[in-house]
Amino acid sequence: PDAHWSHSQSPSILESENSLDLLDIMGNLSYDDSNMTSLDYNAAPCHNQYCPLFQRVAPTFLAVTCAAATLGTGALLVALAKRPHAWGWPQSRAVVAQLAVGMGLFAALLPPVAVGIRQGWWLGTGLCRLTYLLWHWSLFMQGLLVGSSSCSTAWCRWDPRSRRLAVAVWVGALLLATPAALASGTVAAPETSCIRRSVDILSPAYLLHLSLCLCLFLLLPVVLLVAMLAMPRLRVGWEARVGVSWLFFGLWVPYGVGLAVDFLLHTQLLQPTCGTFEHFDYVLGLSEGLGVLHCCLGPAALLAAQLC
Repeated sequence: PDAHWSHSQSPSILESENSLDLLDIMGNLSYDDSNMTSLDYNAAPCHNQYCPLFQRVAPTFLAVTCAAATLGTGALLVALAKRPHAWGWPQSRAVVAQLAVGMGLFAALLPPVAVGIRQGWWLGTGLCRLTYLLWHWSLFMQGLLVGSSSCSTAWCRWDPRSRRLAVAVWVGALLLATPAALASGTVAAPETSCIRRSVDILSPAYLLHLSLCLCLFLLLPVVLLVAMLAMPRLRVGWEARVGVSWLFFGLWVPYGVGLAVDFLLHTQLLQPTCGTFEHFDYVLGLSEGLGVLHCCLGPAALLAAQLC
């Protein structure tokens, strides 16, 4: 299971087999009190009601987001084709085109995830792992692209140097996404579901995946911000158009914090209270939902910056 709250934790809680975030499609998408162990906590057991809400809301949210992202990405690609000279460093045409591809890839994965939540995952473990591989590939690629375009002039023109950098970004992002595939899998209770973590939380695959996510969502934006503040030559590119690219980090930082807290809770480095157990899944799910919005808000922001 994705998370297990042990009997040794204090205070006692109404135990749940799984702790979900917005895109984890778990086996117990509805909670049945008959399948859970009621532990005494001030004579009022804790109840986590996240799963039913997740199953009801997530498919619609993902479908609407996918539709908006498709329209926005299409409009962005048209603008790139119609006005090729309107994009200047650090928001160069090469950077914007690759961001559009990354956001398009991310959005293309939303329909199978939404269907899997609604009807159960019937595509097998291999395609489950491939989905998470492509999902995180797009995220790492966008993060690396935003980072490199924020502090390098390599994207000023599309030449052999920038082409080599593009290959390095895409190949590097694929390698960084590989642990996500290794840590994911399917569960069969009560219906087949595709989950982000099918291994133990302390397994090497998941620890590597978690570390890479924290580096992307938390460490990278902090390092870039400090570098820009400390080095005047990097601040030359700090303008409205750079800020648009940083929308990606702004939307995913809360989820990075949520992943870190989630790990501390599952390893019992932080002791959950009843309120934590009842509400943390909502916080983690909302933070991931916020990050998912980057695929529809990103194209709109890039178009707005191009028109300014």
